[in-house]
Amino acid sequence: MIALPDSAAALVVLDLLGIFVFAISGALVAVRRGFDVFGVLVLAGTTGLGGGFLRDVLIDATPPAALADWRYLIVPVAAGLVTFAFHPTVGRLERVVDVFDAFGLSLFCVTGALKAVEYGLGPVPAALMGMVTGIGGGMVRDLLAGRPPEIFNSNLYATPALAGAGIAVALDLAGQPFALVASAGFGVCLVLRLLSIVLDIRAPLPRGPSNV
Repeated sequence: MIALPDSAAALVVLDLLGIFVFAISGALVAVRRGFDVFGVLVLAGTTGLGGGFLRDVLIDATPPAALADWRYLIVPVAAGLVTFAFHPTVGRLERVVDVFDAFGLSLFCVTGALKAVEYGLGPVPAALMGMVTGIGGGMVRDLLAGRPPEIFNSNLYATPALAGAGIAVALDLAGQPFALVASAGFGVCLVLRLLSIVLDIRAPLPRGPSNV
């Protein structure tokens, strides 16, 4: 189970990596919106830390890791500064924001679900918490940037996060090694999210007129 010390340390590493890639996605959105350096850092921080902060509050893991561990604050700042400095290069990559967002979503859905299991939640609530962790930062990013949240786009977003979190929880409860648990949950979410982007796979929409 994930309470083992080595697994707990690996979970922190994955959490920090998820914060970094999500913070890059937030910083890239800020740069494209014409924000100054302070705005870039704010959007990087809220994107990287939003989902984990919400997770920790909901599972009563207080104070949240973002406030208790200095590394959780330094990582998004570093990601924001790197993105701000090198944005002419990354800005030319059309789909780079979606790719970084997909990686962050995949990492966070796993760490959120496994931390929820560690704090005593059952399989279904833990999987839902993994989904919330994955989509929380992106929702805050999009709202602050003044664009419709990605979760409300008909492209699959929350569904891959829920699937990845569910796989991670199921394998963890089955006693599988942490490496398999994390890689399987991450891989399922990432593949589903990238396929939805590349192949334009969309969730069903209501039929008929939408102005009623």
